[in-house]
Amino acid sequence: MYGNSNLMKSESKNSVVVVGGGVVGAMSAWELMQSGCKVTLVDQAKFGAACSHGNCGYISPSHVLPLAQPGTISKTLKSMLQPNSPFAVKPRLSLNALRWFWRFAMRCNQKDMLSAAEGIHSLLQSSKTLIQQLISEQKIECEWKEVGNLFVYEHQKDLDAFAKTEKMIREGFGVGADRLSREELVKLEPAIKPIVAGAWYYRGDCHLRPDKFMNSLRSKLEAGGVQILENTLVKSISRENSSATCIKTSRGEIAADQFVVATGAWAPFLNKELGCRIPIEPGKGYSLTMPTPKQMPQIPIIFEDTHVAITPMETKYRIGSTMEFVGYDTSIHQKRLNLLRASAEKYLVDPFCEPVEEEWFGWRPMTWDSKPIIDRSPALKNVWINAGHSMLGISTATGSARLLKELLLDQKPHLDPKHYSISRF
Repeated sequence: MYGNSNLMKSESKNSVVVVGGGVVGAMSAWELMQSGCKVTLVDQAKFGAACSHGNCGYISPSHVLPLAQPGTISKTLKSMLQPNSPFAVKPRLSLNALRWFWRFAMRCNQKDMLSAAEGIHSLLQSSKTLIQQLISEQKIECEWKEVGNLFVYEHQKDLDAFAKTEKMIREGFGVGADRLSREELVKLEPAIKPIVAGAWYYRGDCHLRPDKFMNSLRSKLEAGGVQILENTLVKSISRENSSATCIKTSRGEIAADQFVVATGAWAPFLNKELGCRIPIEPGKGYSLTMPTPKQMPQIPIIFEDTHVAITPMETKYRIGSTMEFVGYDTSIHQKRLNLLRASAEKYLVDPFCEPVEEEWFGWRPMTWDSKPIIDRSPALKNVWINAGHSMLGISTATGSARLLKELLLDQKPHLDPKHYSISRF
């Protein structure tokens, strides 16, 4: 249908091509389909792969604060001097990377942190409500659980220090946590060894199994008429004056009335076509997926000392996290996976279950203020960007897709779009 010599165009007045088959692109396609648009979704690999596949599946209203916070630089540098640091940065000759890190460093202050948090919080709250509605109304199969999230601290001084941050988030954004002593924590979650100081329990967080969510969503999209083209690389965007006319792909040209770029960490590769610099750096994360251990935690856990996350699912068990800024490196480093194992083994009674079914990595699309870009291309009036969701893709996909649809169809936005404007860069 999309041969090299054919130019295909939908008969619909609102035909849309969504580029990117991750959770953000999929939800954008869903919102547009629900509004009567004829949607074609294009991905350079497989639908639901990349960062939407092996992440920890958290829906996290608790994650209000951006990565750039007061003290982040010194803490990160200190951590990187340790042999088992969860952070890694590979020096490389990249002007874009240097610019990104400089801009990130300049935002590590209280004022910029709270400014970013306002936009992140709004998107998190909207997204949680929307994904709950979606799963309930559409019967999405994804092992959805609403049991909260435990932020566990090994040392008493670190547990105590978070009290100030918790108060700030509670009073500023209405998102609070319960403080648990060691005894209260182990009673609530006996899968944790009694070697920790305690935890902060964010009861409003939820989680799901990402691959099941994406598979179920795909079925709903295809049933609604969305055409999904996998293994289709976008090479360029053809234009006439200030409008795009079609995308040129490895399978030919595809025309539409509107276009959405939701390619996550790959978005900067289209900078020239979009007429702007998209400041996204790939933050590489890892995970291990295995069968459920005998004494599996019942509540998701983040071990704050190692930044390793545990996701208990109905049918799987996942250990994930770490952050590597190494460019678009496709290798899987066993040292990083070993850090996940070591953290789980340190804190959990029953940390593993063999065999490991998948060793995975994904590139988080990191912006320097941790907020996504949800906006029109500066160069093309019918091309839109929905990318840069940093570590919160699953958590913010539904809200950002709703806002994208509202902007594209000239509807009243349910969130203030200024928070996500490309002009802020």
